[in-house]
Amino acid sequence: MVSKLTRIISHWLLKTEPDVFSISDLAAAPNRSTCWDGVRNYQARNFMRDQMRVGDPVLVYHSNANPSAVVGIAHVSALAYPDFTAFDPKDPHYDSKSKVETPRWFMVDIQLDSIFQQELSLQALREVKGLEAMELLRKGSRLSVQPVRREEFQIIRKLGKPKNFATR
Repeated sequence: MVSKLTRIISHWLLKTEPDVFSISDLAAAPNRSTCWDGVRNYQARNFMRDQMRVGDPVLVYHSNANPSAVVGIAHVSALAYPDFTAFDPKDPHYDSKSKVETPRWFMVDIQLDSIFQQELSLQALREVKGLEAMELLRKGSRLSVQPVRREEFQIIRKLGKPKNFATR
C-alpha cells in the first residue's frame, strides 16, 4: 500500500519598504508577481532557499512606514533561485563575494493575492489576542523574512479583510 505524504504548508511574512517597493507596486506588476530580491541576511536567505515552497502564503509587511503595517497577502510562486542582483556591480544589492558559479544570495517569486481593506499596524497587532508569540512582535526582531504560525496568519487575514484579486 502506497501512502501519500502531505506537505505541511508554511506561512511567512516578508518585509518591504513602501518607498522602495510597495504592495501597490506589486499589484501593478505584470501578473501581480515579482522576484523578492535584495535579501542580505543569512537566516532570511536560508528560510527562502531551504523552506519556502510554491503555494506557501505570505503576509506583506510595510516596514519603515508610518505606520509600519501588514498590508496584504501573497503566495510563493517560484522556488528559490540565485539572486541575480548580487552579480551586478551597478545594483545596490551587489555583493562581490557572490558568484554565478557559487551564489551566496537567493530569492523567491511571489504573487499578490489580496490587499487588506484595513492595514494592520504593528501597534494594533500587539493588542490582538493570539499574536503574543508572533516573531514580528518580539522585541528586537528585525528579520525581513520570517515564519508565521498558521493560527497567527489566520487571525491577521481575518482582521485585514482582504480584497481578493484571484481565488485561492
